Amino acid sequence: MASRQLARSIVLQSLYEWDFYNQKADLVKIAERNFIHYGPGLDEIDFYWRIINGVVQHIQEIDNLIVKAAPEWPINQIAIIDRNILRIGLYELLYADKDEVPEPVAINEAVELGKSYGGSNSGKFVNGVMGTIFNQLKEMGKIKNTKKAKKKKS
Repeated sequence: MASRQLARSIVLQSLYEWDFYNQKADLVKIAERNFIHYGPGLDEIDFYWRIINGVVQHIQEIDNLIVKAAPEWPINQIAIIDRNILRIGLYELLYADKDEVPEPVAINEAVELGKSYGGSNSGKFVNGVMGTIFNQLKEMGKIKNTKKAKKKKS
């Protein structure tokens, strides 16, 4: 598993645990413990913390986008794993450095997390929500030309 994929997986584990406890647990402690346990020697610690801090910083805007893109699924009824995969993917789609994580990579990585860690329909659900938001942003002119995905860094 590529190091950034592993970092995203550990972010997902950390956000899942934090969300499971209704965001009342200490996310920093959870994230530190998980990184030490699951990512020894991983050289993407800055990338890891950027995602965690970015999701937390933008969680309300991200959740609002999820609600608008999937109105038949209230945010608290979306499976915890899927909700946090979407948060990671949308953080990367909207706020990450596009040279580091181009839009197609953000979407693809979220879908792959869904396939790997979610239920049987998670990949499709994540793809649908991410695609809907991507297309809305594109129509609004907030996303210009998408860069081709770089296989090496994802």
